[in-house]
Amino acid sequence: MILSEVGIDITPLLAGAGVAGIAIGFGAQSLIRDLLSGLFIILEDQYGKGDWVQLAGVNGMVEGVNLRRTVLRDLDGNVHSIPNGEVRLSTNYTKEWARVNLIIPVAYGEDLDHVTEVINRVGEELAKDETFGPIIMKAPRVLRVDNFGDSGIDMKILGETKPMRQWEVTGELRKRIKKAFDEEGIEIPWPHVKLYFGQGQTNEYPPCKACSHPNPAGSKFCASCGTPLGS
Repeated sequence: MILSEVGIDITPLLAGAGVAGIAIGFGAQSLIRDLLSGLFIILEDQYGKGDWVQLAGVNGMVEGVNLRRTVLRDLDGNVHSIPNGEVRLSTNYTKEWARVNLIIPVAYGEDLDHVTEVINRVGEELAKDETFGPIIMKAPRVLRVDNFGDSGIDMKILGETKPMRQWEVTGELRKRIKKAFDEEGIEIPWPHVKLYFGQGQTNEYPPCKACSHPNPAGSKFCASCGTPLGS
């Protein structure tokens, strides 16, 4: 109003301000979406610094989270900065506790009751170990026969650990089960391929029936008397 009173045409200014307002409005949509998503992530405590999560298809440890973005570092050491508005689904692998979820195949000829007893024994020994016992909340045990595979029978094993320790416990469990299977003579199968070598054809003919003269392979007539061979 003041500019119009002093004789300045404000029509171009109003038009420019309108266009700028529309552009800023469209640009601010992403920012507002990020801020609102970040607010709910923090209020709902979906994940926090130190958790191992999967966000927007990326797995990594949370190194920082605020209203606008979440920072992850993956196993290769790469740092990913993810706008909170891009987080449609968040998976937290270390919320309060973690789980050992392992499949161990055994050969079809093995006694499954014996296999179950050996695996459960190894799990109990691991839970009582001085190093691993304090981080195991529930000893790993066989849950069920999970599948009849092409080469063997799959046994599903479950256990519970403290957050971020499930991979460490799973690795040690694999090693101890392999050692126990070797001691008990339990076979862990792998794909087998059987090759059959059939009896090949030969061009050798028996000795000549007429004169008993031996002939080289591939001969059609006896070199001594001329009698056809193989007839």
